[in-house]
Amino acid sequence: MKILIKNGRLIDPATGLDKGGDLAIANGRIVGLGDVGAFEPDRVIDAAGLVVAPGLVDLAARLREPGHEHEGLLESELAAAAAGGVTSLVCPPDTDPVLDEPGLVEMLKFRARKLSRCRLFPLGALTRNLEGKALTEMAELTEAGCIGFSQAEVPIKDTQVLLRAFQYAATFGYTVWLRPQDGFLSGGVAASGSVATRLGLSGVPAMAETLALQTAFELVRATGARLHLCRLSSAKGVELVRAAKLEGLPITADVSINSLMLTDRDIGYFNSAFRVTPVLRQPSDRDALRAGLADGTIDALVSDHMPVTADEKTLPFAEATPGATGLELLLGLALRWGQDAGLSLAQSLAVVTAAPVRVLGPALGSLGESAGRLVVGGVADVCVFNPNAPWQVMPGELRSQSKHTPFDFSISGVELPARVRCTLVAGQVAFDAA
Repeated sequence: MKILIKNGRLIDPATGLDKGGDLAIANGRIVGLGDVGAFEPDRVIDAAGLVVAPGLVDLAARLREPGHEHEGLLESELAAAAAGGVTSLVCPPDTDPVLDEPGLVEMLKFRARKLSRCRLFPLGALTRNLEGKALTEMAELTEAGCIGFSQAEVPIKDTQVLLRAFQYAATFGYTVWLRPQDGFLSGGVAASGSVATRLGLSGVPAMAETLALQTAFELVRATGARLHLCRLSSAKGVELVRAAKLEGLPITADVSINSLMLTDRDIGYFNSAFRVTPVLRQPSDRDALRAGLADGTIDALVSDHMPVTADEKTLPFAEATPGATGLELLLGLALRWGQDAGLSLAQSLAVVTAAPVRVLGPALGSLGESAGRLVVGGVADVCVFNPNAPWQVMPGELRSQSKHTPFDFSISGVELPARVRCTLVAGQVAFDAA
């Protein structure tokens, strides 16, 4: 189908493009940008007053299939991604069964392709069944479509196993994705501090993150493996990552919308909507994360989408399942952060478009450098949104099967500044709010 998106404000953070004009799409590719000439479309999308940007790329979103369909179906969560302007996402391997066999990966990718809502890039398990003992067959998993290897939320306690994993990954050019957490110190349910003490909740000290970071950096120095750090949560962690990058280590990092916008004070009186992982830390940590994202120490912003059921959230805080829906909120919260930081629209969009594409790098395969960009000849993954359409998050209106979010307006009072109008994946309309 030939589609013409006309009269929009074209913004591409990767190329510096920011101008009014049209976008012409044919055969899943962008064939015209700005002045498209005599293009005869099958469909016209009027983008007057709207921004036309590359589709968002989310580096952390659980889809709950296979094994947790009661929490989220692939159909519902990919529909949520499209409604949020997300055209590519990375999913961790902690499904049931775990993504440690090529057949499981191939099945998941096939299901996602069939739905045609969003591109799916799975992470393979670093160790079999995420048990932290035997390494998986990384080469076979890569052939099946895995773009890196992760332990999800299960830290490897045996450093010898972790060293072998880094050595294997370095040998074949794979990227290790780790959420930095010490296996012995990360068992609490809230950040160590006055709030956890007052509420009588078990704490997770910042050193649970920093000790794991120091270990990971030593392994990178020893092996040269590429490392992506998932969802930093502390000010000290940001400092360590900044120093490691200045040293020249091959590392990248991301932060979740939860840690970027919220603190432990938001827990209030045991509100389980704020039971997320990593735990929400103090305001000073949140401020350091915001600054780190702005100066490039942290590369990307992620939704950390993790659907959970109502039953799992209505338990007492310490027993409630951590997680929140986030795919549909990623764009609005990225722009909200950018406004607070005094950044331009393009700078705000960069952390959910161009920057995560740089993190993925060669893993994008045939998409190449055109992913996350608006360029003639490039893939037509596009997000069209209204930058002046404030909206309040009402859980019942979300497309995700899970309706739980700490940004529920009735809880947080937070209003998001922009809303997606239309999302295209490979030149096909995956979502249209009209």
